[in-house]
Amino acid sequence: MILLLLFIYPIIRGFISKFSSEYLKGSIEGVFQSFSFLFSLCLGIYYTKKIFIQHDEGMYANIYKNIPPKAIEFINSSPLVIYILLMPLLIMIIYSIITFVVNIIAHITLYPLFDTIENKLKKKSILFNRIVGAIFQVPKAISYVIVITFVLNFMSLLNVADTYNKYLEESQAYNYISKEVVIPLTNSKLAKKLPNIVNNSFTIVVKDPSTLAPNVQNNRKQGIVYYNGITLEQGVKSNDEINKYAINLAQGKNGTRDKAKAIYKWVGSEIVYSDEKANRVLNNDTQMTSGAIPTFDSKSGICFDYACLYVAMCRANNIKVRIITGQGFNGSNWVSHAWNQVYIAGENKWINVDPTFLIGGDYFDTKRFTIDHKQESIAGEW
Repeated sequence: MILLLLFIYPIIRGFISKFSSEYLKGSIEGVFQSFSFLFSLCLGIYYTKKIFIQHDEGMYANIYKNIPPKAIEFINSSPLVIYILLMPLLIMIIYSIITFVVNIIAHITLYPLFDTIENKLKKKSILFNRIVGAIFQVPKAISYVIVITFVLNFMSLLNVADTYNKYLEESQAYNYISKEVVIPLTNSKLAKKLPNIVNNSFTIVVKDPSTLAPNVQNNRKQGIVYYNGITLEQGVKSNDEINKYAINLAQGKNGTRDKAKAIYKWVGSEIVYSDEKANRVLNNDTQMTSGAIPTFDSKSGICFDYACLYVAMCRANNIKVRIITGQGFNGSNWVSHAWNQVYIAGENKWINVDPTFLIGGDYFDTKRFTIDHKQESIAGEW
């Protein structure tokens, strides 16, 4: 509703005000500012990610290396600083430069043209002038909607409130514009590759914790019992084929970290996300098989299946592993999600691993994890 009102408002105002060169110049200037902001937003997001998150090639790696160590340490300890401080700062610098250049070009080319159009329309009827005035406001209306959608998307990433996220999830207009405009413009590799159906296709059914296996209870009064009609223990159940493959996959790797990463890369790259299965889960179809064995056999599944197969392959290599449930950001809003943690004995710590998100970048113990994963809870540990 908000986006619709934002679109209609400038058009109605243009109809009421009629066409005038001065009014149109002001409107066009606003349009230029909006699109300059969008362009700056895209460039700012792209270069911020390249420098502060990826920094694995060319000039981006060189820039990152020249940043003072204390600044890097601060950024690594608080990754959200990248999004709430560094990215906005870079966006504003780029925006100032683009706006300055665009205004010079507009004063030389477009504004004289508007004066000419106004002179020719003076002899036309009032209704005709109103219609032209409304038509010339359409670009401004579009820019309003796109800019506000960007703002809504960014606020969703910052996790403003659950009710806010629910509103966005139910807004067809927001989700359409986010998918068709925001995600492509921000070059979100993860969001573009994740299927549209990654929207709460992970369901949890709980049971009396006294009936659960000890490793499933953990520190919660309620634990996951069934997912698509199976227990966690059934989900992570392995077989000889998986065990042999997992051992061969990790063979020759030095230490737990390298073995865990080799398994992560294989699961994330060889398993294909199943749109059909996710759809059936959303429709409460419990006839679909889930877990490590069917996922290994079919080479397809959804987040729970990725996590189960990762557990099975880690266990074959005597690597301590967990399934974690929580929420992941899919590019538009927060959705139910499952991923893993592995214990690196030599470092005496658990690290986050998300095989499902591998299609969008490196999600093996990276600082970006805390940005698009939240509300984590241990579902099971082996």
